Amino acid sequence: MKTILIIEDDTVLRETTAEILELENYKVVTAANGKRGAELAKILMPDLVVCDIMMPELDGYDVLKILSEDEKTKRIPFIFMSAKTEIKDVRKGMDLGADDYLTKPVNDELLISAIESRLAKSALLQEEETNIETSNEASEFKNIENIDDLKNYFCDFGISKVLKKGEVVYREGEFCNNVFLVYKGSVKSSKIDEFGKELIINVYKDDDLFGFSSIIENAHYFETTTAMEKAELMYVTKNTMQKIIENNYKLSLEIFQLINDNLIEVKEQLLQMAYGSMRRKTASTILKFAQKMTRKPSDNINISRRDLAGVAGIATESLIRTLTDLKKEGIIEIEGRNIRIVDLNALESIN
Repeated sequence: MKTILIIEDDTVLRETTAEILELENYKVVTAANGKRGAELAKILMPDLVVCDIMMPELDGYDVLKILSEDEKTKRIPFIFMSAKTEIKDVRKGMDLGADDYLTKPVNDELLISAIESRLAKSALLQEEETNIETSNEASEFKNIENIDDLKNYFCDFGISKVLKKGEVVYREGEFCNNVFLVYKGSVKSSKIDEFGKELIINVYKDDDLFGFSSIIENAHYFETTTAMEKAELMYVTKNTMQKIIENNYKLSLEIFQLINDNLIEVKEQLLQMAYGSMRRKTASTILKFAQKMTRKPSDNINISRRDLAGVAGIATESLIRTLTDLKKEGIIEIEGRNIRIVDLNALESIN
């Protein structure tokens, strides 16, 4: 049901007009002066306004001017209904942006016809505007055909979020609202088990995407994600990500593959935690971090022992003892937080 706002200071005419429109199945709201009418228009957002010109406090011209200058109300169809019949008055009303100008007394059929035509025009304009927005949106997302294109979109149009070391990106159980790209630095996703021990599920470095749970409606984050160092993320909202996927079938397949690869990695990590020896867990975790955080295995890996232990699924003290053994064997070098692989073949062969 469409809502019509009638702004008219003549009580009889106001009530009579309201009754006529209600019989035509319109919801009618009335105001006895221009000031109240402008206030109601901003509050109720009616589908159309019928307004007198000569009124106390605020005349019809000023009402139209106020509504036209407000972004929310400027598109509401506006019809003057006035006893001012001179051409200059009609022209002034139309020049101010009125959609129609009816002179009193107004024939019932003419009033209804004017309202119907203006509502129809408004609906068509809104439909056209929606189609243009949809077309522009589809065009904007049309060229995002693969993961690399998606990353470029994040860099060009995403929202930047700078994090300090240890700052939380999102917590387990929170609603999924965004998808993220690591622009600089690294972050970790982790869960705390029933004994209070941190289990690191994944580590994301420069150019990695994460947070795809947002694709699902009303989903919650499965884990807590935290910056491992000073980091900068770029993110887009859930709604934007869903629209991008809707417009790109090939991209959606690549995203599903990326999610699947992450799941496989997590499963392998869980199997390693369940069945792997201490040395194998440590060696595998070092290799994993080397792959994630460096360009080549011989580069330094700057990582806390606690984070290494969290990924390996072993106690920090046990990890430190194993690292010491590997250092003595000449497989790795350790300097402060830095770990460097010296003998890659030996590290890979540990079982």
